[in-house]
Amino acid sequence: MSKTEVVVYANQDLLAAAAAARLVTRLVDVQAAKGSASLVLTGGGTGIAVLAELQASAARDAIDWSRLDIYWGDERFVPADSDERNEKQAREALLDHVPLDPKRVHAMAPSDGEFGDDVDAAAEAYASVLADNAGPEDHGDVPSFDIMLLGLGGEGHTASVFPESPAVHETERSVVAVRNCPKPPPTRISLTLPAIRRARDVWLMTTGDAKADAVALALAGAGEVQLPVAGARGHRRTLWLLDRTAAGKLTKVYQPPTA
Repeated sequence: MSKTEVVVYANQDLLAAAAAARLVTRLVDVQAAKGSASLVLTGGGTGIAVLAELQASAARDAIDWSRLDIYWGDERFVPADSDERNEKQAREALLDHVPLDPKRVHAMAPSDGEFGDDVDAAAEAYASVLADNAGPEDHGDVPSFDIMLLGLGGEGHTASVFPESPAVHETERSVVAVRNCPKPPPTRISLTLPAIRRARDVWLMTTGDAKADAVALALAGAGEVQLPVAGARGHRRTLWLLDRTAAGKLTKVYQPPTA
C-alpha cells in the first residue's frame, strides 16, 4: 500500500542539499537491486537547485550514470535554446556534467524541433517514447519510474496540470499538450496524473509560504480537479520535502535534526 511521508527542513538550501543526498542513496539502491534506474525531472527553482547540489556533491559518482534513464514530467514548449526550457536548465545544472548515455536521456520536443510548432504531435511523440520504454512488468504504456521529482504552484498545479484544466480530467492519455496556462509560457507538454501515478516514488518538493495553503489542502485530502497536486501520488511512496514556510499550515509532521 502506498504511504505518504512529510519531511520539513529549515530553509530551501538545506532542502536542496538533503534531497540531493536522498537521491544518490535511492538511485544507488535501485541500481544495486535491478541494474538500472529511472528518474523523472522537474523544473522550477527547487527542482533545479536539487540538481545543482547533486552536481556539486562528491557522492554523485556513486551513481552509475550510464545505467540511468532520464525523463521529464513536463516541458515548456519553447525553442531548444530558450532559458525557460526545463531541459536546458537541467543540462546546465547537472546533466552536462555527468557521463549519461545520451540514448537514455528522453527529452520532450522543443517548439523548433522535428514537430515544429505542433504541440499535439510533440505530446504524442513523448507518449510513444514512454510506451517504447515500458516493459512487460509495467502492465501498460508508461514505465514504472523509480523516482519522479515534482514541484507545485501556489494554486495547486503540478507538472503542467492546472486546476480545472482539460489536462486534469485526462484519464486515458499519458502525455498531453497544454494550452493557455495561467502562468507563462502558455503552451506546454505534460505527463498526466495517471502517468504520474505510475511512478514508484513521487517526491513533491517546494518552499515558501505562498505554497503553504496548497500543501495543507493536498495533505488534507483535497480533490485533484481543484488541486491537481493532490492527485500526484507514487504507488509505493509519496514523499513531501518542504521548508518550514511551505509547511507552515501543517501539523504532526516529522522535523529532522537540525545538526
